[in-house]
Amino acid sequence: MNDLRGVEYLPEPTDRSMLSAVDPTVVNHEGPWRSEVMGWAPQEVRPVGRARRSPVTVGGLALFALLVALGMVAWQNHLYVIELPLPDSEWAYESTAVRALQDGGLSGEGVRLCMVDTGVDTSHEALAGANITFKDLLEGSTEPVDYGSVAHGTLMSGLLLSATHQMGVSPNVTFAMVAALRAGSDDANSGTDADVADAIRWCQFEFEADIISLSLGGSTARVDEREGASSAATRQATDAGIFVVAAAGNDGGPSDDGDVASPGSARLAISVGATDRSGAVWANSSIGSSLDSNGEVRASPHQKPEVVAPGVNIISTGENSRWYSSSGTSDSTVFVAGTLALLLEAYPHLKPQPGGSSACIEVVKTALMQSVNPNDALGHDERRGYGSLNAQAWYDALAVEPTCGSS
Repeated sequence: MNDLRGVEYLPEPTDRSMLSAVDPTVVNHEGPWRSEVMGWAPQEVRPVGRARRSPVTVGGLALFALLVALGMVAWQNHLYVIELPLPDSEWAYESTAVRALQDGGLSGEGVRLCMVDTGVDTSHEALAGANITFKDLLEGSTEPVDYGSVAHGTLMSGLLLSATHQMGVSPNVTFAMVAALRAGSDDANSGTDADVADAIRWCQFEFEADIISLSLGGSTARVDEREGASSAATRQATDAGIFVVAAAGNDGGPSDDGDVASPGSARLAISVGATDRSGAVWANSSIGSSLDSNGEVRASPHQKPEVVAPGVNIISTGENSRWYSSSGTSDSTVFVAGTLALLLEAYPHLKPQPGGSSACIEVVKTALMQSVNPNDALGHDERRGYGSLNAQAWYDALAVEPTCGSS
C-alpha cells in the first residue's frame, strides 16, 4: 500500500465507480493526453479526491478514553437510559367499566376469592403487597411457586391483584391460589380432573371461598356419560351458594367439540368466552351447546357461555417482574371473577351463607344476563352468550334486588 501513496485515481468514462491508478509525476502524461487515451475527450478527466486519514495521536487516544469512561459512569447512574413505556391493556378495564366501579371505591375488600391454576410467582413487584394463601396439590411446596408454562397462574393472578403499572380488577380481595396444573411435554398446562376437583373442594371447605375462579377446562361429559369429578365438585360448591366462574375453552373454530369446557358447563357456573379489543368474539373461543349433558335444553340465565369479556392480547404479570401478553378465555374468566368480587363487596348479602343455597347465584346470573351492553341484547348466542361484560350495568341491575329469594 505504501507504493500507491503518490498515485492519482482517474474514473472510467463508462463507469465512474471503476478507477485507474496513474502516476502524476510522469511528464506530458496529464491533462488532454489522459482524456484522449481514456476516452474522456473532449472533456478533461479529473482525478477523484481521496479522504485523508488523520494520524492517531496520544492526545486523541486520551480523549477517546475519557469519553468512554464518562459514558460508563453515565450508564451506571442511569443518566441517559431511555425508559420505554411498559405495554398495558388498560382498554380491557375501561371497556368493561371495571375502572368505573373502582372509581366508586370498590376493590374487592372483604371478599374471599380462590383461584385454581398453575401456582403463582409472588416475587413479581406488582404482587409484592398482595396477601396470598398458597396451596400446592402437586408437590406440597409451602412456598408459592408457579409450575406453569409462561407462568400462567402468575398471569391470571396479576389481572386480579396487580398494584403497580396496571391495577388489577379487585386488588384487595382475600386471595388463595391452588396449584393443580403444570406445564406438560408440549408446554401446554394440564392437570388431572381429580386434582382440579380436590382444588375446588379445598377452596370451598378449607379456604371458605365466596368465588372460585377457574381459568381451565376439559371436555364436557356427553349424554349418558358419567359426570367428571371437577363438574361434581363445582355443582357441590354452587349448590352451597359459592360462585364458580370458569373458562369457556379455547377450541373454537373447526376443532370445536360443540360445547363449552367443563366444569364451566355446570348449570350454575358462569362460563366466560373471550373478545378482542374491537369487541368481536375471539376466533378460538368455544361455542356452547343448547343442551346439557343430560340432553335437556338449557334455559336462561344458564345458557352457555353466559358472557364474554376481554381475552386477546391481554398484558399481565410474568416471570422475573416482567409483563407478558396472553390470549384466551383464561384471561376473560378473571375479568368476570374479579368484577363479581367488586359486586359482592358492594352487596355482601349476596355472598354464600352457612347452610345457604344457590338462590343468590340465580339472582346474580339473571342480573348478568340483563346487564350486557345494549347493542348485545339480542338474546343468547352460542359464541357471545348473552353479551359483553358491563361491570357498571351489572352493579346497577343488582341494586334493585335487596334480598335473594328461596331456591
